[in-house]
Amino acid sequence: MQRNTRQRSAIQEAIAQAQRPLLPQEVLEAAQLSVPGLGIATVYRNLKALVEEGELQAVNLPGENPRFELVGQHHHHHFQCLHCQRVFDVHACPGDLSRLAPAGFTVEAHDLTLYGRCQDCAKPARASRSRA
Repeated sequence: MQRNTRQRSAIQEAIAQAQRPLLPQEVLEAAQLSVPGLGIATVYRNLKALVEEGELQAVNLPGENPRFELVGQHHHHHFQCLHCQRVFDVHACPGDLSRLAPAGFTVEAHDLTLYGRCQDCAKPARASRSRA
């Protein structure tokens, strides 16, 4: 068991406050607000330990570096903004997708990622279209 250091607490708090999966660099930037001298190696070391201890889980999207979120959230999916690349939680699920599987196959789990523009990135796109 790891001891609870200021750095570790700042990393955990950064992820909890974000309420969305964060890249290690995003964790670093947020945690540095509390611990200015925090380095990326410390962030990676603590992320690894927190995953091993079952406090965090990795969110893996195709072709992307893993992001990290708190464990213990109910089943959910993700939305990735194609403009800013941030990932957000989607607290909805289409339910049983077994009807989409080929005949004779058994679905044991599913993961769904939606892609588009987040609320922040959609505003400038809407504003520029309305001026045209």
